[in-house]
Amino acid sequence: MTSGLSRRRVVSGNSIENDQEAKNVALIKSKAAQSRDDDHKIAFDPKDLEQGTESEKQPKVTLMEEVLLLGLKDKQGYLSFWNDSISYSLRGCILIELAFRGRLRMQKDTNRKRFPLADRMVELVDDRLTGEVLLDEAIKMIHSSEPMSVTSWIDLMSGETWNVMKIGYQLRQVRERLAKGLVDKGILRTEKKNFLLFDMPTHPIADTSIKEGLKRRVLSMLTDRIVELENTTAFSANVQFRYLRTICLVCSAYAANVLENALLVLDFERRDRALAQVDELLSEFSQWPFLIHPSNIGANLGEAVGQELEPLSEDQMLSIEVVAAVLQVFTHLDSLL
Repeated sequence: MTSGLSRRRVVSGNSIENDQEAKNVALIKSKAAQSRDDDHKIAFDPKDLEQGTESEKQPKVTLMEEVLLLGLKDKQGYLSFWNDSISYSLRGCILIELAFRGRLRMQKDTNRKRFPLADRMVELVDDRLTGEVLLDEAIKMIHSSEPMSVTSWIDLMSGETWNVMKIGYQLRQVRERLAKGLVDKGILRTEKKNFLLFDMPTHPIADTSIKEGLKRRVLSMLTDRIVELENTTAFSANVQFRYLRTICLVCSAYAANVLENALLVLDFERRDRALAQVDELLSEFSQWPFLIHPSNIGANLGEAVGQELEPLSEDQMLSIEVVAAVLQVFTHLDSLL
C-alpha cells in the first residue's frame, strides 16, 4: 500500500511580523479613540479658551483702523496732506478701544464726580495683551505709569506736551502702523509712489467690501429713522457694543475730519442733516450718563444702546464712562469749531 506524503504548512517569519504589526496598529487606534472620548485626558490652557471667547466679541477691524480706512483715498492709498486732526483723534480711539475691551476704566472714586469728565483719572484693570500692536503698547505704557486723566493720556500719546520727562509716552508712526496692520489683515496692499523728491509707501484698498460696509454703517446711523446694522464678516452679530461702537466711529471720524468721505453719495441737503445728526450724537454721548433725546433719525438708538449696557456691572460701566470722556475731548477739537 502506498501512502501519500502530506506537507506540513509552516508559517513564515514575515507573516508573523505582519500579524504583530497589524495588532499594534489596532491597539494604537483604539487608544487614540479612547483619548478622544475621554475629555479629561486632553490637555488645554484655560487662557486660550478665554481669549477665544473674547475674540468672538471683537470686530475684525479696530476703531482706529476704521477711522483710518474712512480717511484713505481708495486708489491712491494715502490720507489728505491737509488733515491735522486725525493723529490726535486716533489716540483717543485707542483709549475707547481699550475701554470697550474691558482693559481701561475710570478710577472707582465717588469724589471723581467733582471733576469734569475728561479730567477724571483712568486706571488699567486688565493688563492682558490683545494681539493688536498699538493697543498692547498702550497697555504697557499705562501699566507702568501713575494714574492720569483721559485728556492727559491723549495729549501724551500725541506728543503734545512740554514735559521732557513725559516725551517717552508718545506713540509714534500710528497711521503707518495701523496701515500695515490692515495690510496683514488683507484689507490694504502696499505700493510705492514717487512724490517728486522722494518715494513714499502708499496703501490702496485691496478689499473694498470692508470699507463699503463701514460707509453703510455710517450712513445708516446718520440718515435712517430706524438704524439697523448689517451682519458682515468684519462686524458680526456677536460683536459687543455694536451700536455704541458705530456711534463712536461716527463721532471719531467727525473729529478726525474724515467723515465727509462717507457722505459723498448724499446731496447737499441730506449731507447737512447728516452732519447736524453727528453734532447731536456727539453732544448726547460726550456726557455721563448718556443723555439721548428723541429724534426722527435713529429713533431706536436709546433703546439699542440701553440693551447693550443693561448686562454690565457697576465696574464695567466705569469703562463706558471712559468712552464718554474721550468723546468729550473730541468736542473741543479745533476741527469741530
